[in-house]
Order: sequence, then structure tokens, then C-alpha cells
Amino acid sequence: MSEIQKAGPGGPRIGAVRRQAVGGSPQGMVRMEPLRADVHLPLVVRPALPGLKLRGWMSDHRGLVEEKLLDHGALLFRDFPVRSIEAFEEVAIALSGELVEYRFRASPRTTVKDRIYTSTDYPPEQSIFPHNEHSYSPVFPLRLYFFCETPASKGGETPVGDTRRVLERIDADVRQRFEKNKILYVRNYGDGFGLSWQTVFQAEDPAQVEAYCRAQGIAYEWKGNGRLRTRQVGPAIVRHPRTGERIWFNHATFFHVTTLPKELRESLLDQFTEEDLPNHTFYGDGSPIEPDVVEHLRGAYRDVLIEFSWQRGDILLVDNMLAVHSRNPYEGPRKIVVAMAEAFASRDLTN
Repeated sequence: MSEIQKAGPGGPRIGAVRRQAVGGSPQGMVRMEPLRADVHLPLVVRPALPGLKLRGWMSDHRGLVEEKLLDHGALLFRDFPVRSIEAFEEVAIALSGELVEYRFRASPRTTVKDRIYTSTDYPPEQSIFPHNEHSYSPVFPLRLYFFCETPASKGGETPVGDTRRVLERIDADVRQRFEKNKILYVRNYGDGFGLSWQTVFQAEDPAQVEAYCRAQGIAYEWKGNGRLRTRQVGPAIVRHPRTGERIWFNHATFFHVTTLPKELRESLLDQFTEEDLPNHTFYGDGSPIEPDVVEHLRGAYRDVLIEFSWQRGDILLVDNMLAVHSRNPYEGPRKIVVAMAEAFASRDLTN
């Protein structure tokens, strides 16, 4: 199977499908269809009526949107008249209410407007490994909204994949190992690589950082010269709070040093011990995760990815627990912005 599915099977769950008008109203205000007949996500939603306003339709059909999102994991709204970041913000608020601040950060972003951010400020030649946003964090968003203001001239896709299928692809003995031991996240700030603690915690006062860590059960250690290390243990497999399904939901693979590009990985390991890396993961007891296990996990993610080409005005709504997302390298100008919504506390998840 290719790493990114472009024409291969998307899973045995759906069988044959056909275009259909779905609306939650007798008039059939929208059309819903899979991206392709052989994949389950994203479900593509298009207006069936000229000039249909997405914000109003979402407000009137929250139950239908929720039902489809929990089934498919990701919805791609296409061909609606959403032409600005302000209009995108209105759509997100119409469905989810107040947006979530990007705090306890792991990647560089630029604030575009209030709580609307650039997707990730990595160089265009770099890919971003699939992940669930903030799955390492004590508080994470249940919903992600992506908006395409400017598609890249080449590449720049945001592949998505079903975390339920990720779990299916992980060997039973590996799952059991992580269920038993959990995952230890070790992060270092102020050592010259990665984000500063001021950026991560959106604070300038160390006392604010300490208060946040104590409240969220994160162990912290000031290493001198304004440098900080944090440690926290989290689960690998949890149940979705609304569907009850068990899913693979963590940053064990994304934060592991071996997932970085070879040149960057080797540069970091030349300068730091594993304990001092900007981000790294271990089993919950502090023992190293075996290289073959991490490679097995990377393969499970790659096997489920589905990609589509962005079109101007697209909105991708993602259930952040049911679907991972990533990014392909690109050429030319590209502007994808993101909003996060419906904050949920990791402590409230069950196994």
C-alpha cells in the first residue's frame, strides 16, 4: 500500500456509495458525498442551492453536522460563498461557539485574527507528520476548522486519516505495551532549539507557568539561565467522549526524535541527550520506546492517509480525536488558517 492513498481502498466500512442529496430539510439544501467512492473521509458537503450561506445552514443543522462528523471524522465544505477569514470565523463560531486559544504550544503559528492562526509556520519544503492536535496536552480541542484562503500552486495538501483505523493497524502486543506503560512526554525550552517557554505557555512570568503546570499535573524543572523542562504522563488509547469508541490518541510518534528528518535528528542528537531534546517521548516509566516500535507506529499512520487538493474557500472540519491531519511540502504562496474549538480536558477521557 502506498504511504498516501490516492486511489487505493479507504477501508472496508462503507462499501458502494453514490451521490445523494442530504439536507435535514425536504428541499435538499446540500449534497453530501465521499471524496471518492472507495474512502470514508472526508465527506464532501456542497450547496445544492445557489448562494446558500454556510453559516446559516450550519446553525440550522447542527445535529446533522455532528452526526456526519462523528461517522466520517472529517467534513470538507466546498463551493460555499466563504471568501474571507472573517466569514470563516463566523462559520466556526456558528457551529462551535467560542473558539479556543492556542496554549501549551508545540509548533510555531502566527495569530491572524483573535483566535484564528496560521496552520503551522514550517518551511514549505518540509512535510508535517500526521497527528491529532494537542493530543499531548492536558486540554485539547475536540474540533478543528481549516480554511483555504490561498491554495499552493503545487502540493500543500492536508492529508487526513481515521484514528480508528490507525488503532486497527497497530499490533496487539504494541497496544498492550502502551496501555500498560502509557507515554512520558519530556519537553525542554530555552536551549536554542524549538519554542521558548514564553511562546509555549503564552506567558512572561515564570510564576504563571508554574501555576499552569501545577493545575494540569505537569512536572516542571527550571534548569538555570531561564531554561525549563517539563514532564507529563498521558494515555495512548482513549475512548471518544461522544461515540465511546477506543482510538489511538497521543503524540508518542510525532514527538519522538526518530520521526524528525534525518539531518535535523542527527544535528539534535549531536548536541543534546535524549532527556534534553526539545521534544521527546518515552514509555511512561521512563524507558525508551524501541526504534522498531516507533517505525511500526509511523507505518500505521501513513497507511490511512487520504489527500485532496485544496480549493480557495474550502473549509475542512475535523473531529480532532477521530481524524489525524498532516501537511505535504508545497511550492508558491499558500495560506491555510485554523481555528480550534470545544476544549476538552484529558483527565475526563476514559480508557
